[in-house]
Amino acid sequence: MTSYEQQVADLRDYLYKFARMQLRNDAWAEDAVSETLLAALAKPQSFAQRSQLKTWLVGILKHKVVDALRHHGREVTAGSNSEDDDTDPLELMSFKADGHFTEAPADWGNPEQQTQSRQFFEVLEACADKLPAVQGRLFLMREWLELSSEEICKELNLTPTNLYVQLHRARLRLRECLAMNWFQHVEAP
Repeated sequence: MTSYEQQVADLRDYLYKFARMQLRNDAWAEDAVSETLLAALAKPQSFAQRSQLKTWLVGILKHKVVDALRHHGREVTAGSNSEDDDTDPLELMSFKADGHFTEAPADWGNPEQQTQSRQFFEVLEACADKLPAVQGRLFLMREWLELSSEEICKELNLTPTNLYVQLHRARLRLRECLAMNWFQHVEAP
């Protein structure tokens, strides 16, 4: 059987990938993972085996990522404006004069069943990584780090309206990316 220390070390790459996706900065991600591993190794008795080790470590890492976002908040927003941030994804879709899609969206089958697939999460991660920096950061803070809208607005000095518009745009982009890169390639039973 593998030792606790080795099991923790074996999850380092996964944790780094998770932190990198959240923070979009290699150094910050490395720091967050290092702090997570140190916390886990310093108090192994805290892992009460009520969940899987990976789940427990991700829980610790989420707190470290939130701390990093708070600490580096101004740096994250600096220089992150791109012309892509301001493009409304609705402009990329074609609609008829009556407001309906010119092409019906692809049939996604049973999305709940698809989310059980490891490959689905790899595609979702790749799609989230392609989001414009601001939208990606806000989406990850809200949906994956589970911060409340109020916390995000306060932390990043955003209005609720701006946050909701950015989250809406991010979700539309993710939908389009998943439609092109996942659901079109999944065979119906």
